[in-house]
This record gives sequence, structure tokens and C-alpha cells, in this order.
Amino acid sequence: MDLATLGGQFLGTIPLGDIVLYLTTFNLFMFGAALVFTAIIAMSRTESQVEAEFGTLNEREKKVSKDEFKIRRFLSIVCGLATAGAMITGDLFNFTLFVCLIGIVNIGIVAAVKEVDVLDSAFQYGIIAMIATLPLFGGAASILATTGTISLLELVNIPTSAFMLFSSILLFIGVAGESGVAPFFATKAEMFRTAGSPFLVIIHLSSLLVIVRTIEILLIINKPFGV
Repeated sequence: MDLATLGGQFLGTIPLGDIVLYLTTFNLFMFGAALVFTAIIAMSRTESQVEAEFGTLNEREKKVSKDEFKIRRFLSIVCGLATAGAMITGDLFNFTLFVCLIGIVNIGIVAAVKEVDVLDSAFQYGIIAMIATLPLFGGAASILATTGTISLLELVNIPTSAFMLFSSILLFIGVAGESGVAPFFATKAEMFRTAGSPFLVIIHLSSLLVIVRTIEILLIINKPFGV
């Protein structure tokens, strides 16, 4: 298996000091999707949310204040850019940094909300995200200790060992905790009850793209279990 087999046509690399970006048609598609959606968010305004009051036929409208709007838009843009960076980085350590940044800004997107249930869910998600940094960075460090490199361009040529498989499992657990996907989704489900579309949608999009990229990385590291 090579990068071209997994991600389509290999288009080359872009070295930026310690950060080396590698480009395939697959990675560029996800990179472009993240940037396009980020641009849409930067130009969008939040929609008002209408909720029905329990036990009555009344409705209540929830709006986002101007100050809160600015904060959430800025953090949503940061989340989109971090997601785009995670799609094309060729360095495992920089990938974990991008994933951590996504987890932080996901909490920040709803941090200004004045709703107890939403803030409580964001707090629980934050705890899970902090705990997940241990297997996330531990998995990357274990791969570095085993192979002597965290470059995906080099890891694709290194035979897989049992310890690399174990390290990959740690890495996946860390990514799952940081992005808040199953089985950790319950910790941030209540966050989506607040008003703020399309800012909340970037939380879904970042989780989806990061998981897809993680699967690609795990297939690169574990050749016998990949393509």
C-alpha cells in the first residue's frame, strides 16, 4: 500500500519547516470542503431558534447577542481552519495538535451561552477532551518510540508491529474523545440545543472530517490491516 493507493493520485508535498503537507486528491477534497464551509460561516449570520414551551401552546424565541455572535463566529473560523490543517498535514504530531485545537474551540463556540444545561454539557465534554489528550499524545509518542519517526510519508514504508497496532488504538481513542464521537457523544449532545446555526454545524463537520482522516492515518500505519 502507498499514499496514492489510499488517497488517489499523489500530487506532492509542501515543506513548511517542521510541518510537511502532503497532497492527494482525497486529502485536497476534504481540505477544500473544510475551507468552503469555513468561508460560508464567516459570511453567515445566526438564525433565531424557536422552542415550544412544555405543557403549553406558547413558543419562545432564542437569539444570539451581537457580542456572543462575534466570539462564536471567530471560534468557528478557527475550528474550520484547524480542521482544514488536519486534513493535509503529513506529520502525526501536528495532526494531534490540530485535533486538540478543534476540541478546545468546540467548547469555546458554546462557552458564551447563558444556559445551564448547555454549559454543563460543554463542561463534561471538556473533561472528556482533557482526559483524551493522554491516549491521543500517548499513541503518537508510542509510534515515535517504535519507529523513530512521526512522518506519515515514512510510516507508510515501515512494517507494522503489534505495538504499533496498540499505539494506533490509543490514538483512535484519543481522537474519539477529542472530537466527541461515539461513545463520547453523550457528553456534548446537549450543546446542540442552543441557538447558533451555522456555528454549531462546524462542530459536526469537524468531527466527521477528523474521524475520516484518522481512519486514513491508521491505514497508513497498519498496512496488514489496511488496503
